[in-house]
Amino acid sequence: MRVFSIHLRPSALTPDRDAVLVKEGFCWPAFVFGPFWALWHRMWFAAIGLLSVLIALGVAEALVRLDPMTYSAVMIGVAAIIGFCANDWRRNALTMRGWKMAGLSAASDRDLALRRFIDLHPDALDTQPTGPSSHPVGY
Repeated sequence: MRVFSIHLRPSALTPDRDAVLVKEGFCWPAFVFGPFWALWHRMWFAAIGLLSVLIALGVAEALVRLDPMTYSAVMIGVAAIIGFCANDWRRNALTMRGWKMAGLSAASDRDLALRRFIDLHPDALDTQPTGPSSHPVGY
C-alpha cells in the first residue's frame, strides 16, 4: 500500500478531474532525472536550484580533482537526497500555487487512491456553496 496526498484546485469546475495525487516517500524519477523532473512538474526555481547544485559539484570536482569513485559517490548521495525530498518539494509547490491539500489516501495505485478518497469524502469535491445564499430567491 502506498500513501498519497490529494491536492485539489479550489477554482476547478470538475474537482475530481483536477486532483493531483503526490506519493509519500522516495521519488525514483527525481533521483534519476533531477532537474528535468522539476521542469516536468513546472517547478522552475527548484529546477534552477538543482541544476546549479549539479553544476557546482562538477566545477568543484574539476577544481579539487576528485577520483572518479569519490565523485560518483557524491553524485549518488546528492541524487538520493533529491529523491527523498522531491515529493515534499512538489507538495510545497502545489500549496504555493493555491492548491488545497484535501487529505490522504492509501491504495496500491493513484486511481484507486482517488476513488477511495472520493468514496470516503464526497463533500470534499463539492463545488456548490452551501448555506442560504446558494438557493435562489423565492425558494
